[in-house]
Amino acid sequence: MDTRKDDNQLKYAQQHLANERTYLAWVRTAVAILGIGFLVTSLHLSMGLSENLLIVILGISTGFLGVLTIILASVSYFKKEKQIRKQTFYSSYIMIYFFSLLWIIIALVATLYIIQILV
Repeated sequence: MDTRKDDNQLKYAQQHLANERTYLAWVRTAVAILGIGFLVTSLHLSMGLSENLLIVILGISTGFLGVLTIILASVSYFKKEKQIRKQTFYSSYIMIYFFSLLWIIIALVATLYIIQILV
């Protein structure tokens, strides 16, 4: 009986650790998003180019997206922690759809910016 209880505790601990790893991966993603925004903005300004609406939109949107990523990652972490305790599971489709849509929008703005510089 002791081994069965130990196995259950080990699986329970593994689920919590996996949840923490996922949370930390989202935080690293948020930091990368913020870094990309700052990098693009600073490169634009250091090249001596005039202020551009697209670069302002790109810089602000990556800032908001980075902060939003941390907020949503925290909410998701606590939801998953609760699900682990209740031994239930619900997939988080909304978060995936939301971030996919935002990345598409940011990629389009960045593409417009690059096209504008090359032309």
